[in-house]
Amino acid sequence: MKDRGFYAKLFLSTFYLSAFTFGGGYVIVPLMRKKFVEEYHWLEEGEMLDMTAIAQSAPGPIAVNAAILVGYRLRGLLGALVSILGTILPPLIIISVISVGYTAFRDNAIVSMVLRGMQAGVTAVIANVVISMAWDILKEKRILPVLMMVGAFLLSVLANVNVLVILLACGVIGAVDTLHAMRRAGK
Repeated sequence: MKDRGFYAKLFLSTFYLSAFTFGGGYVIVPLMRKKFVEEYHWLEEGEMLDMTAIAQSAPGPIAVNAAILVGYRLRGLLGALVSILGTILPPLIIISVISVGYTAFRDNAIVSMVLRGMQAGVTAVIANVVISMAWDILKEKRILPVLMMVGAFLLSVLANVNVLVILLACGVIGAVDTLHAMRRAGK
């Protein structure tokens, strides 16, 4: 019975986050962090940051990837399935309802204005995510992650390097750094 309550809470949390979050994974991930790290204390901050990095670099929608990782971390395969279901049902329902009356929505001036306003809100939330993730990296006081963060930004913005190449390079550098740290620690 205790597990049933946990699964219900996991489902309702992911369902709620997915239903009332507009802007995709970059918006839902910080809300997942707030819910699962700060409110429920199911995950540690570092775990959520790691899951966010994996969710962003894996193929597919970031929100679904993050839900899979969180659910799997908390309760294995069944937890992953419950959190996926909670994450994909709201958009599926919303898109199904909208598709019925698409022509009425498409030409509605009020709907267009609401969507433009939501774009501004999404931009602010994404900026908040970037700043909070950067702050977390800076708090570690390690030079390599800071250099990687600044280098990835510069390569992406100034040199127009493909993001996939940057992600792969950062992954390799991070893996080598972790292996080096583990060898130094004698593990």
